[in-house]
Amino acid sequence: MSLFERYLTLWVVLAIAIGVGLGSVMPGLFDLIAGAEVAHVNLVVAVLIWAMVYPMMIGVDPGAISGVMKQPKGLVITLVVNWLIKPFTMAALAVLFFNHIYAPIVSAELAPEYIAGLILLGAAPCTAMVFIWSNLTKGDPAYTLVQVTVNDLIMVVAFAPLVAFLLGVTDIVVPWSTLILSVLLFVAAPLVAGILTRRRLGSAKAIAAFTAKMKPVSIGGLIVTVAILFGLQGDVILYDPLIIALIAVPILIQSYGIFAIAYGAAFAMKVPHKIAAPCALIGTSNFFELAVAVAISLFGLNSGAALATVVGVLVEVPVMLSLVWFANRTQARFPKPKRARAKPKPKAVRKA
Repeated sequence: MSLFERYLTLWVVLAIAIGVGLGSVMPGLFDLIAGAEVAHVNLVVAVLIWAMVYPMMIGVDPGAISGVMKQPKGLVITLVVNWLIKPFTMAALAVLFFNHIYAPIVSAELAPEYIAGLILLGAAPCTAMVFIWSNLTKGDPAYTLVQVTVNDLIMVVAFAPLVAFLLGVTDIVVPWSTLILSVLLFVAAPLVAGILTRRRLGSAKAIAAFTAKMKPVSIGGLIVTVAILFGLQGDVILYDPLIIALIAVPILIQSYGIFAIAYGAAFAMKVPHKIAAPCALIGTSNFFELAVAVAISLFGLNSGAALATVVGVLVEVPVMLSLVWFANRTQARFPKPKRARAKPKPKAVRKA
C-alpha cells in the first residue's frame, strides 16, 4: 500500500476542510459547478465518480458473473438489509430523534420535513460510490456489480411504494430521469468501457498492471469529489452547524448499525470477505442523487427534507472510510477462499 493510500483518511479530512473553505471564499466557482447539472445529477461529480468506478470495472470478468449465484448468501444479505430492514430502521430513528429527543429544540413545523429527508435516504441504496468502497476492501468486482444491478432493478418497482408507505403520502413521483441517468453514468458506461479495455489488454498480467496504474487516478477522483461536495454545501455547514449535527446523529447510528447487521450476518454465514465487505457497505451507503431529487420535488429546494438528504451526502464519505478501515482490519477473521487442488501427476510407466 502506497503512502497516499495509507493516509487516505487524512487526505479526505483535508479535502473536506479545503472544500468548505473554498466554498465560502469562492462561491462563484461552486455556483458554476452546481449549474452543470442534469436531472439532479451533477456532471462534474459524475465524471469524477466515473473515473473512480472505471478501474474496478476493468476487473469484472464477464464470465465470472454467471457464477455469482453459486454463492447466493451475500446477495440475500444485501437484499434483506436494503429492503426489509434499512428503510424501517431509518424511519424509526428519524421519528425517535425529531419527534421526541429533539422536540425541545427543533420546531414542530420542520421536524416532519427532516424525518421525510431521512426516510428518503434510507429507502435509496447506493449505486455509484459502493464500487469505490468495494475496491478499497478488495471486493469481488463481478459480485459487487451483480449486487448493485439487482438493487437497481428492485428500486425501479419498490422505491415509490415504500417511500409512499413510510411518508404516508400517495403522490410520490419517481424522478426516472435521475434514476436512469445515474445507472447509465455510474454502472452501464464504465462497465462497457471496462470490458472493452479488458479485451484490448488481453492477458491477466496486463490487466492487473493497468488497474494498478489507474488506482491513484481513482483515489484522486475520490479526494476531489469530496472537496467539491463539501464546497457546494459550505454555506450550509457554516451557517447552521447545529442542525447539521442534529441530522447527522441518526444517520451515523443508522450507518454503523446497518453495517453491523450485514457484516455480522455475513460473518455468521461464513461468507468470504471479498463478498461480505461489499454486501455490508452497499446497505450502509445511499443513492443520494435520487433522495435529493425526490426531496426537492416533494418539499422544495429550501426544505428541511432537502437539507437532510444533503447532510447524508456530507456524512457518507467519512463514515464509509471508517467502515472500509474496519473491514480491512477484520479481513483475517473471515474464511479464506478455497484454493483449487492441483491435479496429481500421472505416475511414470516403467518400461519392460
